[in-house]
Amino acid sequence: MKTVTPLSNEQVDIFSSQEPIVVLHGDIREVIRLLPDNYFQCAVTSPPYWGVRDYGIDGQIGAEPDLDKYIDTLVDVFREVRRVLKPNGTFWLNIGNTYTSGGRKWRQEDEKNKGRAMSYRPPTPPGLKKKDLIGVAWLLALKCQLDGWYLRNDIIWYKPNCQPESVKDRFTVAHEYVFLLTKSERYYFDQEAIKERTTNGNGLKNKRSMWSINTEPCPEAHFAVFPRELVRPCILAGSRPNDVILDPFYGSGTVGIVSKELSRRCVGIELKKEYIEIADKRTSNVQIALTPEVLKTPK
Repeated sequence: MKTVTPLSNEQVDIFSSQEPIVVLHGDIREVIRLLPDNYFQCAVTSPPYWGVRDYGIDGQIGAEPDLDKYIDTLVDVFREVRRVLKPNGTFWLNIGNTYTSGGRKWRQEDEKNKGRAMSYRPPTPPGLKKKDLIGVAWLLALKCQLDGWYLRNDIIWYKPNCQPESVKDRFTVAHEYVFLLTKSERYYFDQEAIKERTTNGNGLKNKRSMWSINTEPCPEAHFAVFPRELVRPCILAGSRPNDVILDPFYGSGTVGIVSKELSRRCVGIELKKEYIEIADKRTSNVQIALTPEVLKTPK
């Protein structure tokens, strides 16, 4: 894995070193503007959720006091993602819903998930009430649609090992969304690569829009990360071997891991240096698949 800190107003030479993974260190709002048009076949990402985690960085996305500002910021970023995607490219966006804070302005550390501790909580958005389900995921998806994206699928990611909740007046949340967005009406989509076994096991069927996938812990980062099995069908359906994948919120490097396993190349953008170091450790021993045929074998 190669890490690059781009210079302002200078287009990035992404793969001059022939590395399978290149991570660009910097603020996504600045770095993505330095990437070339129509370059990436597929983008897969999970941005910071609104008011859920404190990354300890001034101006961090997700810590905006105003919900509309958060959504508008991501729509602006994803407009740049659309620019750098090939005309037949796909964008797979993982995002979860959140609740209003109920008036509390901080969150106590949780021994089971230290990453949940926060020194701030955003105020209740205008028009909502304490304890409301905000619907951030759909607000963002629909705003992206209005901005020019084709909204093709809402995929339910069901988490059998979801984070326990102590709430007594609603159900424990055990799902998030993966939205499939495209740049054009017609786009590359390999249905055969992700087909599932039929119930009797004698044939194959199109993959359904509900995916049951466990979260994956990351001890170095103190919270669950983007699981590989969530990323894998996105990359298989949205690209071919040797295509280039983009993750604009690279984090601990799961998209890079899966891209490398599936013989794709990957460019990640990450602001926090500690996460780049974690990603480097996680991707350093990953083996590239030997043959494309192996990639399409259904489980």
